[in-house]
Amino acid sequence: MRQPGEILLVSTYELGHAPHGIALPAAFLLRAGFRPATLDLAVEPLDAERVARARLVAISVPMHTALRLGLATASRVREANPRALLCFHGLYAPLHAPLLIAAGAAAVLGGECEEELVSLARAAESGLPLDRFVQVGAAAASVGRLDFPVPARESLPPPERYARLVDAAGAERAAGYTEATRGCLHLCRHCPLPAVYRGRFFAVPREVVLADVSQQVARGAAHVTFGDPDFLNGPAHAVRLAREIHRRFPSLTFDFTAKVEHLVKRADSVRELASLGAVFVTSAVESLSDRVLEKLAKGHTRDDVFRAFEVCREAGLSLRPSLVPFTPWAGLSDYLELLQVFETEGWLGQLDPVQLSIRLLVPPGSLLLDDPELKLEGLDEAGLTWRWSHPDPRMDALQRKVAATVASGASRGEDPAALSAEVKSLALAAAGRAHTHVARPFSSARAPRLTESWFC
Repeated sequence: MRQPGEILLVSTYELGHAPHGIALPAAFLLRAGFRPATLDLAVEPLDAERVARARLVAISVPMHTALRLGLATASRVREANPRALLCFHGLYAPLHAPLLIAAGAAAVLGGECEEELVSLARAAESGLPLDRFVQVGAAAASVGRLDFPVPARESLPPPERYARLVDAAGAERAAGYTEATRGCLHLCRHCPLPAVYRGRFFAVPREVVLADVSQQVARGAAHVTFGDPDFLNGPAHAVRLAREIHRRFPSLTFDFTAKVEHLVKRADSVRELASLGAVFVTSAVESLSDRVLEKLAKGHTRDDVFRAFEVCREAGLSLRPSLVPFTPWAGLSDYLELLQVFETEGWLGQLDPVQLSIRLLVPPGSLLLDDPELKLEGLDEAGLTWRWSHPDPRMDALQRKVAATVASGASRGEDPAALSAEVKSLALAAAGRAHTHVARPFSSARAPRLTESWFC
């Protein structure tokens, strides 16, 4: 019998959710006869004993923030246990392989990499060479179909330690997390998924997802987030799942993510999902500029954004938009117009203010690297992105001010309506205009949401 704890799976950040990025690999390893330990640094301190026992430490890096924190964690792991083999795995790992190797990684795995992680554990146990476990560049990531086990969540902290649902009345409920699909059909140019998955997606078997939801409900979850990059990539799969979950757990609510174009084209599915317990949907609106949307290859237009909000409103579903308002192709007038539209349409109550601060990230492997209009200024290894400057220096200055304002306000628990008003004042000042109020100010009432702001 293998010794427990010889493999340590570490998560640093997953948007406030219980970390799927270590729960699923743990299940693969358990099925193969290993007994991994887990550590979620978002809610647990670094456990020196768990680190010291580990022969292999695998750090999950499914997103930008997780990678930044993961690099700092790797340094602490190497200090505490210099003999441990270090692995980075997840979406962002192969994009930044040279940086991770320089940080001491013996293995870099991405995409559908859980079986590769099992093979790595076997090789490490046997003292075999590890050269093949370094995936340098997104094209080297694994994208084959896997035989999925039910994620192993027993060793993770309970749901109450993670982000909670806040309903429209302000009541909070414990929230779980699962994924019904992996990868994405679409090739949005600013998204890291196309660089790794290249337009492929994989459905997780329905019985696996149902078992995962069931075990989280048993642990106290009253709400579940479907964290798929796009829940409606496989609309029939999504609706069938939602029907069965609602049949088994009629009071369970859920949220999901879907592209604007899917909300518009699949309005019938949106209405049915709302009737089955969906309370909000996250959608990558990104911009109200058709030029920016075309540059990002979003697959929707400005007019589609209005239609998506209307589809969700008619279904009784809140649309929570994500934005990338600071790009090289959007100027100060675009930013002011975005604020004005969100205010007059009453959408600000559905927006996390942090979204007003987001600046375009261009990671290695990004499909944007081929854009002749994007003037790159070298790779910022600390920021994990290619550097670029806006043609109008006021925009870069404004972004820094907005980011500082919303971060400070969020840490103080400031009302989102007040934060949005502060952002508007900053934007008007940058344009040399006096602050004005629209005739129809939005309500400070907030739509259903999670306690952790959506952020990458």
